[in-house]
Amino acid sequence: MQIETQYSYEKIWRMTKEDALLKIIEEEIGDADPKGTLAYVKEAIKSGKVITVGNCRFRTEKKES
Repeated sequence: MQIETQYSYEKIWRMTKEDALLKIIEEEIGDADPKGTLAYVKEAIKSGKVITVGNCRFRTEKKES
């Protein structure tokens, strides 16, 4: 699954690798379970939702038409 991220102050969505996703989540939520949060984000965005963790939004990759 390809995941895109966007901070609240950005206008562009960026493709993000899994190791970077864990770092972002860790920065946003501190010592709370980043792997568990990433698993939740992955499950929630499968249906097309945009999930916000702290100041960062996550979504599945949007295909350009």
